[in-house]
Amino acid sequence: MLSPNDKKLEKLDPFYRPSVSKQKTSAEIISEARNALRTVRTQRPLTPLEDQRKLFGSASSRTPENRPPSSFSVHASSFESSDSKPISGTRLSPLELKPKAPASPATEEDPCPSFPKPPVDPAKIRRISSARARLFRAASQGALLPDRTLPPTQPKKRVESKETVMMGDSMVKINGIYLPESNAFGHLKSHPLQLTYDGDISEIKEQEVFKGTTPLPSHLRSGGDQGKRCSRASSCPSSSDQSRLDTKAGSKADLQEKDTEIEVNEVFWNTRIIPILRELEKKENIEMLCAACTQLHHTLEEGNMLGNRFKRRTILLKTLYKLVDVGSDLLSLKLAKIILALKVSGKNLLNVCKLIFKISRSEKNDSLIQNDSILESLLEVLRSEGLQANTEAFLYCMGAIKFISGNPGFLNEMIGKGAVEILLNLIKQINEITEKSGTCLPNSGHLLVQMTATLRNLVDSPLARSKLLSISALPQLCTVMGQYTGDKDVCTNIARIFSKLTSYHDCCVALANYSRCYALFLNLINKYQKKQDLVVRIVFILGNLTAKNNQAREQFCREKGSFPTLLSLFHTFYELDLHSRKRVEEGDDRPPARRPPAQAEDVLIKLTRVLANLAIHPRVGPAIAAHPRIVGLLLATLEYKSIDDCEELVINTTATINNLSYYQVKNSVIQDKKLYIAELLIKLLVSNNMDGILEAMRVFGNLSQDHDICDFIVQKNVHKFMIALLDAKHQDICFSACGVLLNLTVDKDKRVILKEEGGIKK
Repeated sequence: MLSPNDKKLEKLDPFYRPSVSKQKTSAEIISEARNALRTVRTQRPLTPLEDQRKLFGSASSRTPENRPPSSFSVHASSFESSDSKPISGTRLSPLELKPKAPASPATEEDPCPSFPKPPVDPAKIRRISSARARLFRAASQGALLPDRTLPPTQPKKRVESKETVMMGDSMVKINGIYLPESNAFGHLKSHPLQLTYDGDISEIKEQEVFKGTTPLPSHLRSGGDQGKRCSRASSCPSSSDQSRLDTKAGSKADLQEKDTEIEVNEVFWNTRIIPILRELEKKENIEMLCAACTQLHHTLEEGNMLGNRFKRRTILLKTLYKLVDVGSDLLSLKLAKIILALKVSGKNLLNVCKLIFKISRSEKNDSLIQNDSILESLLEVLRSEGLQANTEAFLYCMGAIKFISGNPGFLNEMIGKGAVEILLNLIKQINEITEKSGTCLPNSGHLLVQMTATLRNLVDSPLARSKLLSISALPQLCTVMGQYTGDKDVCTNIARIFSKLTSYHDCCVALANYSRCYALFLNLINKYQKKQDLVVRIVFILGNLTAKNNQAREQFCREKGSFPTLLSLFHTFYELDLHSRKRVEEGDDRPPARRPPAQAEDVLIKLTRVLANLAIHPRVGPAIAAHPRIVGLLLATLEYKSIDDCEELVINTTATINNLSYYQVKNSVIQDKKLYIAELLIKLLVSNNMDGILEAMRVFGNLSQDHDICDFIVQKNVHKFMIALLDAKHQDICFSACGVLLNLTVDKDKRVILKEEGGIKK
């Protein structure tokens, strides 16, 4: 219960005399006071859009002589006629060929029976179409199996005009009747009728099938499998000989299968591919050529002829290369898609990547690229080709992907097709190569500029950010920064990535937990201190890391040279901004408050934010408050900069002083210069900027705990201004004004001022 005296006091002085029953503990009072310490927000540095799509933008540190060109021409003559994989350089030893005596034909009296062939695997039986091709070729050449006659006990069967031919290891089934292989060939030779088989092609005329065929394979000319006989001595072979013969028979069966597969490919080529190539050679109009290219790609895919193992691939590529000179972007994209699907390498891979790059430089072609799924082909190049052997091809491939990633309509498709994982895998490869060799891979810096610029575009997507966190991408990017410290373009792009990522809490925590990043950022600030576009982003990142993470604040301050680096940077850009004050932006007639911050101002804005965030740490804050050069630069900024010149810089500087003024330590420079600071704050109080007024009042709330400042407030009539602000509808302003007036009432002589202007009632 309250005593009568307490009740009387409560009625008389409710403003500054709290209720006895509601008095707070010391811990609660300290906690509430610490809430006055605030982090400072700021905008992410703006990255201007390039007016043209190039490998390197106008802000690149690379000179034109030291960077690959973005403009070039690609013609049919640019491609090599023969395309093959790079030669390994290893000389192969010659095969030892031992001549063998021809095998004598077996007779019925032969005491050594011929050994049966091993059973064919069921999976191989399904490839029966290859055997059909061999059958057609044999008939077309008129080469029948020698020494193979029909046994007298097995009569010939008549066949009708339309026959179904099936072929196994040694027998051929015609209209449901099995004939020996040689008899079937003879029968077909004497009856050149239309053949029907259930492969990919139905009812192919004989003259179309047999046109352009090659000589019959040796295994058919020698009589096939049944015509082979093992060479033997006068006695039967031993068990080891039989095992060897079994193995040999199996290998021969495999070789025979490969031969027949080649033959059926030739049939497919002659009947399905050749007609399309003839259409392409006509070059009648772009629309027909594009349609033929689309059909060709589907047909090659159907015949399993994509890749680099197809026998007729060189002929096909020559035809495609010639069409590059037509000059149509749509046609070139379709050609490029087929060429890439045929797995070209070396110079041809480079030229086809250049071709796509050249087309992708125009934004109007984005829809063509999307419709033809070129993105998938480009990502496949990065996924399957070797990095070290194709660095230049990768450069133009990545350049095209970078242009595409700048279109928001491609983001989901790129992420869905694994672009984030592919890029990070390449970055990891580059890091590993650099770590092992001790030197950077040639031209890898150019490639990394394209890759990091692409990632910068991708991280706008929440899904991409999630993927980056799941595959631990941030340490890999930091490693690249450390290895390519001398490449400003690479470091700037990664800084742009981190600027975006650290704006999100989970990404910010992930980077803050990577302890090596702080020393890396300090090193870059020292190296590129006057490079505003890079420095401003690194300082922005540090501001994000230290905004809500006390461990990050402590970790940064523990790094060697952290405060000297920040101080040097502050001094450099303070001088730059001071000297540029004469400018007043010639030709810019906008009011100063509406102008975007100048480059030097932008760095100072981000830097004062870092200092304000660091000052929240209970051990770091007093150290900064006691640092005369840092406090001196803050006060100098507040002195020469008005809030109309640069609102954000003045408010951030005042917020930093507010955080530092919280610490009542003996060697605090803030406490030593409190009256000078109070004079500077008067300018803010009389301004029309409510944010500036609020920050000034917060500083007065800390400083007014000192008797000298209370006298200053009364002498300058600041207390009347505070009483007037009690009518404001802004809660934070009312709260801060109450705090200053409450501190004044600690001095009994000044309590009477609350009666002025209706202070007690308000």
